[in-house]
Amino acid sequence: MIPNPSPRVAAALRAQRSHTFKAFYATIRGAKPRPHEPIEDGPPADNDFILSILRTNPSLRDARSYLASFGLRPQSPPVQSKDAKIPNVVPSVEDTVQVNKAITPVEEPKPSPVIASILNPVYRRTALVKIQGPFTENQLDSICRGLVYLEKLGLVSVIVVENEDRSPGQEDERSAIIDETMRVVTNLEKQGSRARPIVGAVVRLGPKPDDTSEPGFEPPETHTIPSDLIPIRSALNAGEIPVIAPFALDSFCRSVRVDANDVIAGLTRGMVEVASSESPQREVPDGDLKFSGEVDLTPLRLMIIDRNGGVPSYARSGYPHLLINLTSEYEHIHDTFTDQWAQLNPSALSNLELARVCLHYMPSTSSAIMVSHKSPSSLIGNLITNKPAVSSSLPHALLQGNRSLTPHTPTLLRRGLPVQVLRSLGDIDRAKMTTLLEQSFKRTLDQEAFYSRLSKVLDYVIVAGDYAGAAIVTNEPSSSGGEPISYLDKFAVLPNHQGDGTVDFLWVALHDESYGLGHPFSANPNGGKGGKGEGRDLVWRSRADNPVNKWYFERSTGHMRMGPWVLFWCDAEKRLKIEEGRRGSAGLSYIEQWEEGRLSDWGKVVLKVPSSWK
Repeated sequence: MIPNPSPRVAAALRAQRSHTFKAFYATIRGAKPRPHEPIEDGPPADNDFILSILRTNPSLRDARSYLASFGLRPQSPPVQSKDAKIPNVVPSVEDTVQVNKAITPVEEPKPSPVIASILNPVYRRTALVKIQGPFTENQLDSICRGLVYLEKLGLVSVIVVENEDRSPGQEDERSAIIDETMRVVTNLEKQGSRARPIVGAVVRLGPKPDDTSEPGFEPPETHTIPSDLIPIRSALNAGEIPVIAPFALDSFCRSVRVDANDVIAGLTRGMVEVASSESPQREVPDGDLKFSGEVDLTPLRLMIIDRNGGVPSYARSGYPHLLINLTSEYEHIHDTFTDQWAQLNPSALSNLELARVCLHYMPSTSSAIMVSHKSPSSLIGNLITNKPAVSSSLPHALLQGNRSLTPHTPTLLRRGLPVQVLRSLGDIDRAKMTTLLEQSFKRTLDQEAFYSRLSKVLDYVIVAGDYAGAAIVTNEPSSSGGEPISYLDKFAVLPNHQGDGTVDFLWVALHDESYGLGHPFSANPNGGKGGKGEGRDLVWRSRADNPVNKWYFERSTGHMRMGPWVLFWCDAEKRLKIEEGRRGSAGLSYIEQWEEGRLSDWGKVVLKVPSSWK
C-alpha cells in the first residue's frame, strides 16, 4: 500500500488497479515488433505503386507538407492593357463598335481545373540521384521502378551513374561508363518513363573562380556555369529523366572521367544558383492555378542508391543510422567509424561527405537519403513524409527488437542544427527562450515566475540551433525525502521547425542526458556528459487532451492518467539493463522492488508544479 496518498493520486491508482499495472509498461516490455518489410528484388505486383504509397502511412501533417511542395502553383490573372483610351469626341454607332473591339481584351480559353489537374496533376521538383552500381538486371529494374514512381508523384530524378568496378584510369573506362548509362536509360524506358542519356561533361574541374572558403567547409572540386545545365534543362522540359555519365571538363577543355560525387556536388550548387537567380521572375501573386510543365531546378532531395545502404551506427551494433544531424554528428560519426565497417561499406564515409556538401547548398527543408537497392519503396516514404523509416527517438528497447531494422534500412540525413547543453540559468538567452516557448505553446509566459522557479530547480537545458527547440529539465524535491525527481518541465520546438527533424534531434539529446545516460550509444556530441554517468528516470506531465500525447506514448516507458493530466515516465535504461542481466532468463517483473511507491511520489510532486502561463 502507498502511505497516505493524496485524494487525486488515490483515485487514479484505484482506476488503474484492474490493470495490475501492466498497462504502464506496455510501451516497451510488452511491445510487439513491427512486421518485417518486404525486400524488393522480385517482380512488382500490379498495384505496387499504390501499395508503396499506402505503406508510408502519412500523417495529416505529412500530407500537407507534400502538397505544399508539389501542389499546384497560383498564377496571376491577365492584365488589361492601359494604352487603349476612348477618344474625347462623340462617336458614331459604327465608331463605338470599333473602339469596343479595340479595348476589349481577348480572353484566352482557360482549362478546367479538373481537366488541367488530370493532365498535369503536380508541380514538378527535382532530385539528384546517384546510382552506384554495378547492379544485376533485376536490381536495376527495382531501382528504376522506384524512380519512375517518384516521377509520378512529381519528383523528377537527375541521375548520375557510377560503377565501382570501373575505377578511373582503366583503359576502357569511358566506353564502360557510357554503356552503364545506357543500361539505366533503357531500364527507365522499360518501366514506362522517358529518359535521355547525357554523356557530355556538365561540370568543370576546379573551384569556382569567386569561391571564398568557409571555416570547416570545403567547396566542391567542380563547378558549373548556367550554360552547362542546358542539356539537363532541355531533358526536364521535354518530360525526360536526364541520365548523366560522370565526366567533367578539365582546364584544357577535355572531357575526363571523374568521381560521380564530384559531378553531383557541382551540379547541386549550380542548380541551386540558377534556380535562385530565376525565382524572382517566376514568382506570381495569388490568382488562378498554374498548370505548367516547368520543372523547379532547386534539388529537393539527394538520393544515394548503392548495394550497402546507410551509414553504420555505433548505437545499433553496425546497423545503419536512422537519422543524422550533420551539423552536430558529422565529426563524431567519422571518429567512431570502425575498420570493419570500412570493409563492409567502403563508400559510406564518402557518401556522408557528399550529403554534407550538397545539403550545405540545398534549402534547409531538403534532405538526403542513403538507401540500398533492396528497398526502393522507402524512397516514396521519404518523399511523402520526409522522415526516416523508423524514428530515431523511439526507445532503444523498441529499436533493438524491431525486425524492420536490417542492414539495408535507409539513413536519412539533414543539415540539422548544433545541439548544446546549458547548466546555468545565466547561460540562457531569456528573450529567445521566451519567444520559443510562447510560439510553440501559443500562450503568454509568466516570465518573472517561470525564471524565478528555474533559478531554484534548474538541472539543465538542451538547446537546438539558435533556440529553434529546447528541452528544460529540473530537479524537483521528492515528497518522500529521497533523491530529486528529474522532471521534463518544457519540451518546445518552433512551428517552422516542426517536421524538419529538430524534434527527433532534441529528444535523442534529451535521452542521452537523462534516462539513456551510461550507455555507449549515448555518447553523442551534444556538449553534455558524453554518455558517462548514471541514468535517471525522467518524468513529465501532459494535458489529457494534448494531441502530442500519441508521440509521448510511443517514447515513454509507461504512463498513468491523473484527472486532467497524463503522467509519463522513462525508466533509466542502464538500471534496467543491469537488472535484466542479474535476472537472466527470468526477465523483469511488472513491479520491481525499487519501483514501489514511486508513482505516488511522482504524482504528488508533478501535480503541484505551478503553471508557467499567464
